[in-house]
Amino acid sequence: MRLDNIIFPSKEESAEVSRWDIELEKGVVRQIIPSKQDSDAPSKLLLPALCHPHIHLDKPFILTCNHATTTGCPNYSDLVPKAGSFSEALSNTSSAKERYTEEDLYLRGSQLLAASYRQGVTSLRAFVELDHVTGTLPLTTAIRLREDFSHLVEVQICAFAQDPIFSTSHGETNRSIIAAALSGYASSIQVLGTTPYVEESREAALENIEWAITTAIRHGLHLDFHLDYNLNPPDHCEPLTISTIELLKKHDWVAHADSSKTIVLGHCTQLSVLEDSDLQQLAQSIISSKLPIHFVGLPTSDIFMMARPTEATKATHTRPRGTLQVPSMIKDLGLSACIGVNNVGNAFTPYGTGDPLQIASWGVGIYHAGTTSDARLLYGCVSWLARRAIGLDAGADCDEVVEGRSLRGMLLVENIRHIELLGASNEGALKVPARQRTGYRDVVWDPPDVVLRSVVE
Repeated sequence: MRLDNIIFPSKEESAEVSRWDIELEKGVVRQIIPSKQDSDAPSKLLLPALCHPHIHLDKPFILTCNHATTTGCPNYSDLVPKAGSFSEALSNTSSAKERYTEEDLYLRGSQLLAASYRQGVTSLRAFVELDHVTGTLPLTTAIRLREDFSHLVEVQICAFAQDPIFSTSHGETNRSIIAAALSGYASSIQVLGTTPYVEESREAALENIEWAITTAIRHGLHLDFHLDYNLNPPDHCEPLTISTIELLKKHDWVAHADSSKTIVLGHCTQLSVLEDSDLQQLAQSIISSKLPIHFVGLPTSDIFMMARPTEATKATHTRPRGTLQVPSMIKDLGLSACIGVNNVGNAFTPYGTGDPLQIASWGVGIYHAGTTSDARLLYGCVSWLARRAIGLDAGADCDEVVEGRSLRGMLLVENIRHIELLGASNEGALKVPARQRTGYRDVVWDPPDVVLRSVVE
């Protein structure tokens, strides 16, 4: 196999763009030589693949599936948001879960995986809810999906408690269902996830966190929390993130957990209201503890849900972004962090395509990250940094191409020579020279259409 006229994105700003021809044997680079193609021939940009570090496999496209008449697939059209609040999203999703069928879960899940692969995603962490309503159906369907897509996408399955497990009349049942699944499907589950902030009290939330920590250690699992989904000032309610770190230290995660397993903290929007000194203290606590903690910002969901005006709000046009400032956490605080999609086409996030590269592009505005080096960092947040967060090897030089390295699973972005339009009457086609993407900033600032992307096989 041969890849011609290939551009390797530079880590440095440079006016010089080199093009190469690559000879492959079973996906492994055998030779790299200067391209022999015509200088005006369209090039292809070779990039590390994309990764979903946090996506819900059982909930995509609930509001946009439009399969009301499909046999075995329920109609969700009555569950569109009316207020758009988090409580409404929880309620509507609970109603949706009562209608789940295996056919429906498999169809929507396969649509997500297929779309993700076409976008350039080759690895992901898939959350599936287990509780008194769903039982293990989302899990068994996810196992089937992982097997059917295993030649294309590496799927980590997270057994996830969206609902309370230490409060409400169903808490104990929910917890027992997850505990049974961790034993009964041990070879299929790589991650344990919970949502402490949905518990009815702080005491129950702390029980939730402590149970998840000890259970993950006992089963040798990655750990993934949804935390602090609010913008409350810390003097009103201390972030659960701080308590989580203390409980991880209490149970000596570093000594007792599988050293290959990571701890991911998702959402954590309350941290965005902390003062710099508090954030620096938090960062120092994490770094000195040597805990393998990675933060995942989920901006499309966070911005949709956070800072909504209430009847008491006087300045309704003042709405904070309400999402983790991921680039700053990496550059200024020295923390490990990345960006994820979370949801698409459901009550938590009705909009979007689920494309990680589009999220990275929106990050330019969301995070005020407009430099060339920011562009590479944002790409990394949906690629190699996301892979590291979920415990997958990304390599120190994941965008370096050298002889002997396998290129399987890398992303190719094609450049086209012209944009062709209908010409004026009695004239030929109108051809406009197309702009060429030659580096990270080009694909982050202006994401290529999915039809221009392909994964090296």
